[in-house]
Formats: sequence, structure tokens, C-alpha cells
Amino acid sequence: MEKVALVTGAGSGIGRARAKPPAENGFTTVLLGRKRETLDETASKAPNGATLAIPADVGNEAEVAAAFDTVREKFGRLDVLFNNAGTFGPAVPFEELEKTDWDAAVAVNLTGAFLCARAAYRMMKDQTPRGGRIINNGSIAAYAPRPHTAPYAATKHGISGLTKLISIEGRKYDIACGQIDIGNATTPMISNITSRRSAGMLQPDGSRVMEPQMDVAHTASAVVYMAQLPLEANVQFLTIMATNMPYLGRG
Repeated sequence: MEKVALVTGAGSGIGRARAKPPAENGFTTVLLGRKRETLDETASKAPNGATLAIPADVGNEAEVAAAFDTVREKFGRLDVLFNNAGTFGPAVPFEELEKTDWDAAVAVNLTGAFLCARAAYRMMKDQTPRGGRIINNGSIAAYAPRPHTAPYAATKHGISGLTKLISIEGRKYDIACGQIDIGNATTPMISNITSRRSAGMLQPDGSRVMEPQMDVAHTASAVVYMAQLPLEANVQFLTIMATNMPYLGRG
């Protein structure tokens, strides 16, 4: 039986890296993101016929519903959701944070994850064979936030709560839910952050450190491992990070 995976935020970075390996490991992969041109670029790197690109804003309920309706109509089922879309937001002291920036991060990182997870859950609950797997992209920030990252840290803590809730409620429908927490994978987002801070990343003690990074391909391999497990087994939380990056206590 053909297995179908959907990756959000598939136009770049971790989403693009994650999209290719599932397509090479027996999945038809649906690519979801804001921009058609970046989705098409991701699709061009996968085996022919192994992907479908659907432009959609994960924070828009109607667009998410339409995207999942397309998946249902074309494939009849969904086996894996990689809930990956996210935004970092501006790096500013807490007291200087604008509500508009807070709202933008919540809309993508938390509301978007909820909308996509809910749509996937409904499909997985009703399809035959029943069940599936939801993998949420958390972050090391869910355990050890960086300074000046209130929207990102708060929403990633929220993802951990959402992951646990789906895990509990999904059991009776054979829906497994896990979370991957990634630290310093080389992506355009972290490269942009690094380039803006040539003196290094801000640490809790006020110092700045040029932190080690790892190849983003390693995160894709970790997600494929989680995705290919039988539904009787689940990786609840997996942390993958550059070996020498500051982590516990950010020191």
C-alpha cells in the first residue's frame, strides 16, 4: 500500500531536507508551504512523481482544510504528518517585544501546528487502515530557551504540550505522536541569524559564542527513522543537535 507523508514548511531549511528522504524511502510526499516556487524547487530534488506541492498558509484554517481535502481526494489517506513550519521572530529583549511579532510567531508555530495536526488526526482516525503518525518539530528552546526569543520559546513549549495531548488522545485511534527537538542544524534561518550576529550567539551570561552547527541532513535521517516505525512503537521525544553546542543551561 502506498504510504503518504505531508511536510509543512517544505519550501526551505529543515522542511526541504525532511521532504527528500521520505520520498526516497517509499513515501509519496506532499509538500506544504507558502510559496509555490520554493515548493517546486523542493519537489525537483525528489524522485519523479514522488511529491505533490500544495501552497498554503498553515495559520489559515480555510487553506489548511483545503490542502488536507486535496490529500484525501488524491490519495485517500495520510500516514505521516511532519509538522515542521515555524518562524523564529525578532531577537529583542522581552520588554521590547511587539504584540504583532508575538502574534505572528504564535500563528505559525503554534496555531499552524494545531490546525495541521487536527486535520491529520481527523483523516487518520477515519481512514482504513486506521491510524498514522504525527511528528511535531519542537526545539531545544522547549527546554533551554535563548535570551531574546520569547515568542519562539513560548510556542515551542506549547508544541511539547500539544505533542503529549495528541499522544494521549490518539492512542485509541492508532495515532502515534512524537516530537523532534533540533539544535543548530545549518539552515537558511540559522545562517541568517548567525550572519546578523558576527560576534556570535547571545548566551544567558551575556557573552556571545560562535556556536557549532551540524548538517541539516542528519535531522532528515532522524525524522525518517521516526516515520518508519510501526505504529506499535513511538519515539516520544528525540533530541538531535550539534555535539558541542551550548545546551543544558545554555552553557
